[in-house]
Amino acid sequence: MNPLVLPVGLLLGSAVVIYLACEVFVNGVEWVGRKFVVGQQATGSILAAFGTALPESVVTFVAVVFGATAAQKSIGIGAALGGPLVLSTIAYATVGVVLILCRRQLPKTAAIRADFRGLSRDQGWFLAIFAAKIALGVVAFAWKPWLGALFLAAYGAYFWKEMRGGDEAEDHELEPLKILPRLATPPTWAAVLQTVVALAVIFAASRLFVLQLDALGPALGIRPQLLALLLSPIATELPETLNAIIWVRQGKHRLALANISGAMMIQATVPTAFGLFFTPWILDRSLLVGAGVTALAVAAMFVAFRRGFISRAFLAAMAGFYGLFAVIVVAFRLG
Repeated sequence: MNPLVLPVGLLLGSAVVIYLACEVFVNGVEWVGRKFVVGQQATGSILAAFGTALPESVVTFVAVVFGATAAQKSIGIGAALGGPLVLSTIAYATVGVVLILCRRQLPKTAAIRADFRGLSRDQGWFLAIFAAKIALGVVAFAWKPWLGALFLAAYGAYFWKEMRGGDEAEDHELEPLKILPRLATPPTWAAVLQTVVALAVIFAASRLFVLQLDALGPALGIRPQLLALLLSPIATELPETLNAIIWVRQGKHRLALANISGAMMIQATVPTAFGLFFTPWILDRSLLVGAGVTALAVAAMFVAFRRGFISRAFLAAMAGFYGLFAVIVVAFRLG
C-alpha cells in the first residue's frame, strides 16, 4: 500500500472533523450571543469569528506548543500566515461569487456605508498589526518572545471596541441548537455545553491535522511552512466560507463581511502571539511572499471600504491575489 494513503486519509478526515465541529461550535456560540444580548455586528466580528477562526489558531497553538520537532513548529508559523492570506482573498471572493450566483447586489444604504467605514478601520488596524508581525519575522533578538503579549493586547482592544460598539442586539433568525433541534429557544446551559464540547473536538482534530502535515511534507518534498501556508488554511478556513455562503444567500451581508473581518483580526494577533512565545518566528521566502500578497489584498480592501465602492465583482476579483501567490511560488520554485 502506498505509504501516503494513511496520512492523506487522516489529514482529510481530521479536516472534515474540524469543519463539522466548528459548524457545531458556531451554532452554539451564536445562541450564547443571543442569550447574553450581543449585537449582530459583534456576533459576526467577535463570536462567530472566534468560532470560525478557531481551527487555524488551534493548529498554530498545537504545532508550536506541542510540536516535538522544528518541522512541526514551522507548520505553526505557516498556519499563522496562511489564515490571513486565505481570508483576505478567497473568503472575500466567496462573498462576491455567491452574490453573483444569487443575483444579489450589496444594498446601498446609510447603514451599509457605515458598516463599510467600520470595516475599513478594521482593515487599517490589520495592516498595521500585520506589518509589525512581518517585521519581527526578519530580525532576531533575545526579548522577541515577550512581544507576543502586545499582540494579545491588540486583540483585547479590538474585542473591547466591538463589544462596546453600541450595536443593539437584533432578532435575526438562528438555526435550532444542534443538540436540542426541537426547541425553538434552547436553555443557556445547552448552548454553553455544545460550545465547549465542540471546542474540545476541534482541539483534538487539529492536533491530528498537524501530525499528518508533518508526515506529508518530507514525502512530497515540500517544506512544512509552505505546506501549512497552502493546505492548512484552505481546510481550516472552510467555516468562514460556509458562513459567507449561508449569510449572503439569506441577505445577511453584514454578518458575512463582519465575520471575515473579525476572523482576520484574530489571525493577525492570536496565532502570532503563540508563534512569538514558542518559536524563533523567522520567516522564509515563501512566507514573506505570502505576507506581501496578503498586504496588497488587504490594502485594496481598505481603499474600497474607505471609498465605499465595494461591489460583488470587486469582491470576486480578490481571488486573483491568491492566484498571484500561487504563480509566484511555482515560477520561482519557492516550495
